[in-house]
Amino acid sequence: MHRRQILSAGVAAGAIALAPRRQAYAAATRIDVYTASDANVSDWWTNTLKPAFEAAHPDLEINVVISRGAGSGGVVAIADRALAALKAGADPQVDFFEQHDPRLPKDGIEAGLWIRLDAGAVPGYGRVNPLAVETPYGLPYRGSQVVLAYDSDKVAEAEVPKDWPGLVAWIKAHPGQFIYGRPDKGGSGRNFVVRAIHEANGRDPAQFMVANYSKQAAEERLPKAWPLLNDLAPSLYEKGAYAAGNTPTLQLLASGAVSMIPAWSDQALQGIAQGVLPPSIKLFQLQDLALCGSFADAVVPSNAAHKDAALALADFLLTDAIQVSVVKDLGGFPGVDWAKLPAELKDQFAAVIPKSIPTYPGGDWEAAMNDGWYRNVAPNIDRAK
Repeated sequence: MHRRQILSAGVAAGAIALAPRRQAYAAATRIDVYTASDANVSDWWTNTLKPAFEAAHPDLEINVVISRGAGSGGVVAIADRALAALKAGADPQVDFFEQHDPRLPKDGIEAGLWIRLDAGAVPGYGRVNPLAVETPYGLPYRGSQVVLAYDSDKVAEAEVPKDWPGLVAWIKAHPGQFIYGRPDKGGSGRNFVVRAIHEANGRDPAQFMVANYSKQAAEERLPKAWPLLNDLAPSLYEKGAYAAGNTPTLQLLASGAVSMIPAWSDQALQGIAQGVLPPSIKLFQLQDLALCGSFADAVVPSNAAHKDAALALADFLLTDAIQVSVVKDLGGFPGVDWAKLPAELKDQFAAVIPKSIPTYPGGDWEAAMNDGWYRNVAPNIDRAK
């Protein structure tokens, strides 16, 4: 998934930072937490979560290790190292992954690399939103979904589309006022293209799963979406411009160049809260089939040296205070059911609370989508720029 950074945040370095080998600490047991997430997330862990957790658990200490790499290569490499350590009976030198797909390495689950994070391991697991759970080996503690952001000074509430046909009608009725990003440059543009693919295939995300990919299936299903997107092109910003990422798309909305865009919910909510986006910006979700989203799965290696401490951290992530902070400070969706949080919080974010969270896989499906979009929708754009 293409992750995003808030408009005001600097670009974090992509170098892999490895934790030094453990030393004996008399005061506290250290939990080595690896993250490849954007700076806003790693800063939140360092400045908000770490002090709160350590105050609640004086005998435990969090060590946040930033391990960013292309395509999440940093944490994937650490997961590979953990699997090798499991086979060798060695210390993986990692206790907790802030966000990682437990299906990687692909034979990790079968080998017993990850702890099953259920109520037996995590007492607060019953609070988790069932919509967020993809695998029992990952703990979904925060999420985000692509929504539609609009300038309410320009778009009356009565004009806000409710479904895909309504969105298409709005775009055509307001030429030049909508833009989406290139699908390989940011998740907001990617998931707008995915929504067109879903629309062209009976609004059935189940047709696009890792297990059902084949070249023949891609050649049959993906081309159905290209006419839908080509039909929109003349009505887009500059009669068919495509932004080169999430942040450039949001900047066009913030500057008033356009009136509506697809955007990551957390990036948009943070932008509004920090004043980077004007207060007139509001968010909504399509009601016939939502745009795609995902949750960050925390995972714990079964061979972690401080496994019990890591599970205590997993449970702490599900507490009210931390889940409220996920919403208020990160602009994300909670991993727990919204009904378990304060009612005023649910009311405040009612417009973007998902009734469903469609997904679209990476890998072969994503590569085929990107290639098809460039060939059939934007053949004049240089992919390298």
